[in-house]
Amino acid sequence: CFNPISALTHATLDIITSDPATRALSRQMMLEAKHIAESFGVHFRVDVERRIDGAGAVGAHKTSMLQDLEAGRAMEIDPLLTVVQEMGRMIGQPTPMIDAVLGLIKQRDRMAVAAPSGAAPMAKAA
Repeated sequence: CFNPISALTHATLDIITSDPATRALSRQMMLEAKHIAESFGVHFRVDVERRIDGAGAVGAHKTSMLQDLEAGRAMEIDPLLTVVQEMGRMIGQPTPMIDAVLGLIKQRDRMAVAAPSGAAPMAKAA
């Protein structure tokens, strides 16, 4: 969940985990993914809040997806988000937060392709 949020906001882990809005979004995405994984028999020893706190403790780290965006490389959208969404569909589990972030990061990726420096192209003035 941190990867696409950081690519969308250009925020590092410490900022994502300390901001109430991005922390809440991270939590919801993690809970959606956790529910899906548990339905496939995966069990987690560390709860979501501890995982978020652990990411925040890493500090001002740029995620790999943000680094890829800034370097003009392809972002790892499918393995990090699309697969989780598809697994949710397989079991009939809604993934509203993952769906929303996936839609946003795909649009961000299209904009990055249009402007290879990683910056969204500027709209032309009328």
